[in-house]
Amino acid sequence: MIFARRDVPLQKDASARYLPWLIGFMVYLATLALAAALAVSNLAERWDTGLAGRLTVQIPPPGPDSQVSRAAQVNNVVDTLKRRPGIASARPIPDERVREMLAPWLGERRSLGELPLPALVAARVNRANPPDMANLQAAVQTAAPRATIDDHQRTLGRLLEVVRSFQGVAVLVMGLVTAAAVVTVIFATRTGLAVHRNVIEILHLIGAQDGYIARQFQHHALRLGLLGGVIGVVLAAATLLILREAISVGGGALIPDLALAGWQWASLGLIPVATAAVATATARLTVLRTLARLA
Repeated sequence: MIFARRDVPLQKDASARYLPWLIGFMVYLATLALAAALAVSNLAERWDTGLAGRLTVQIPPPGPDSQVSRAAQVNNVVDTLKRRPGIASARPIPDERVREMLAPWLGERRSLGELPLPALVAARVNRANPPDMANLQAAVQTAAPRATIDDHQRTLGRLLEVVRSFQGVAVLVMGLVTAAAVVTVIFATRTGLAVHRNVIEILHLIGAQDGYIARQFQHHALRLGLLGGVIGVVLAAATLLILREAISVGGGALIPDLALAGWQWASLGLIPVATAAVATATARLTVLRTLARLA
């Protein structure tokens, strides 16, 4: 199909030079939008897997009037959690680990050892028989009056909202880009019909049907659409790889790894095929409708 006979010299048109780059730019934007939505979805899935069925108890440093030491409060909370139904396990998080988690936010130069850090206790929930959170909070505060429980549901809920926003923006961008590509192909096709009107009239005189002429334009659009799609996807892939490398080098723990799975990279590779299909169908319909009005 790509190397079909060319009776209409469309390859000499200006569209053969500028159309692939226009389509490539549109595909570039659409690919980045889709990749961002996929990467954020992956991040949400990893967080959901890591936080589901887990609780974190935060125990602030005891005040000056406290009769119970920090270590005693931590031990009391751990013992309380282990005795509660619905809690599979509980363990304190070492202070060194807490400092490691805070270092990217507070900076390496600041002396974290001098800060009054809260004590953290991590607990795993029996998902088949989860605890009553109100009763669990009351029991934990009996062991450590200022302790609070975070079941991470609020964090996961906010993350889900972000994911949905990214997905909505990605769908919007891809819709706008597709519409812009369709309009561009329509304009280029109508321009080609006007430029090669004499050639088309001669083809009609020697018996060529509208479908044959439409195939001339759709083959041309197929080549340009596929080329533009490849250009856009290659540039987008290079941008994504550069961004990922920059994040891994300079982002530290502040910026999460927005990696794509193998099948997601493969799906991005199908975008040029979809672009070529849209360009082909648009060119064919445009030619047939235009010639039908002129008949």
